[in-house]
Amino acid sequence: MYHTIGQATYWYEVDGEGTPIVMLHGFTGSTKTWQHVKSAFGSGYQIIAIDLPGHGKTQASHVRTMEMCCTDLHTLFQFLGLEKIHLVGYSMGGRTALSYALNYPAMIQSLILESASPGIADESERRLRMEADEKLAERIERDGVQAFVDYWQDIPLFVSQKSLPSKVQEDIRRERLSQTTEGLAQSLRAMGTGAQEPWWSHLESFECPVKLIVGELDPKFIAMNKKMQKHLKSSKMNICDNAGHAVHVEKPEIFGKLVRKFIAHNRM
Repeated sequence: MYHTIGQATYWYEVDGEGTPIVMLHGFTGSTKTWQHVKSAFGSGYQIIAIDLPGHGKTQASHVRTMEMCCTDLHTLFQFLGLEKIHLVGYSMGGRTALSYALNYPAMIQSLILESASPGIADESERRLRMEADEKLAERIERDGVQAFVDYWQDIPLFVSQKSLPSKVQEDIRRERLSQTTEGLAQSLRAMGTGAQEPWWSHLESFECPVKLIVGELDPKFIAMNKKMQKHLKSSKMNICDNAGHAVHVEKPEIFGKLVRKFIAHNRM
């Protein structure tokens, strides 16, 4: 379904009834990224998946920064009549979920972050990341989506996906290829890790329960999430065996079980 908020029209999908779980995908993803996870929840849950700016069917005539996206999401949640949510985010969607949760803590029943980060605290490192994201955006604009996807699927972050069944790999590639040149470039520039405000100094004040999920084969994010856990008052961390960055894709049943168990423990 579509819902227009100012200069943006967001696509969202709702499955089931009951306790609301909102799910936010990663870069080059869409609502489709959660298709194998939804079935793990069973009855009693309302799964709300959203296409973030620059992705899927969501359209924006003006650039949406992380801050603007969070404001839009809050407006959408009000439209849907949501009072408290369990918020799940993967990678870029994890950064978005954390940003939203820190801005609207009263809305959060629990927060589940998969392979996510609070941004880059060091200003010079953040500037370098912005420059790298800009080069990537220019590359997408110059070479097109297919050439970018050929490059993107081979970066070290996703090497563990090479061992997935060919059908799953094809689904991932099809989802990535469905994106637009303009949307991906815009997302990198406005909602990339370098562009967003870092949240490290805000973590200690966040009191809602947080589940951190990372893959055993993703050492960078294991280290980052261990550091995050030290700053969060109420958090649990799971390192999933034989999984890389996209745990929900590589081990959907385990991911679904972890999320369902955590949410059940933190229901109202």
